[in-house]
Amino acid sequence: MRPNIDISHTLNGRVKDYAEQQNVSLEEAYREIIEAGLEVVDHPDES
Repeated sequence: MRPNIDISHTLNGRVKDYAEQQNVSLEEAYREIIEAGLEVVDHPDES
């Protein structure tokens, strides 16, 4: 089940900017950002 969370307008705007810069959909941008964040969480000593 996917969480239903509140995301600030500022944070959502940053993701929208990223999506535009990378020329990907907003959905893909969120996926990329979440996956990148999970990599950092899973491997904190490698950053």
